[in-house]
Amino acid sequence: MVVLLALAVTVGIGVLRGTAAPVENVRIDGRVTDAPSRAAVYVHVSGSVVAPGLYVLDGSARVVDAVAAAGGFAPGADEEAVNLARTLSDGEQLHVPAQGEAGAPSSAAAVGPADARVNLNTADAAELDTLPRVGPAMAARIIQWREANGRFTSVDDLLAVPGIGDKMLEALRDLVSI
Repeated sequence: MVVLLALAVTVGIGVLRGTAAPVENVRIDGRVTDAPSRAAVYVHVSGSVVAPGLYVLDGSARVVDAVAAAGGFAPGADEEAVNLARTLSDGEQLHVPAQGEAGAPSSAAAVGPADARVNLNTADAAELDTLPRVGPAMAARIIQWREANGRFTSVDDLLAVPGIGDKMLEALRDLVSI
């Protein structure tokens, strides 16, 4: 009987943890965000946060959203080492270092080496304009598509932007990232 009760409690805790980890509503600065309306991103938050784990956030989420979803900074977290304004990428691991943590990665290093490609999800018109065959009008259409449809989930999503065809996509494929 005791074993059965322990098993039921264990299963109940597992169910509660499973429903609590993916974040649907996040409270930030007194406001509550809605459930993800754009393509969701999965982010593994680790280090000095209250509840490290895997979180599902809105596609336009930033580091501040991931930290809030993980319950905020834990005591002793090196808050200055984290760029709260940076946008998140799907599949990213966000590590929040403790104060004095040896070799604490900067927020740029945490996502890997610098990428010289133009990020379709964060680039402004001037950055997009540096791409071949992309002028101010095409850059505006790319940004307009991104604002209307959410983050690009694949470079192939460029085909949905008016004026971009297969040939132009192939010319841009190695010069852009998501």
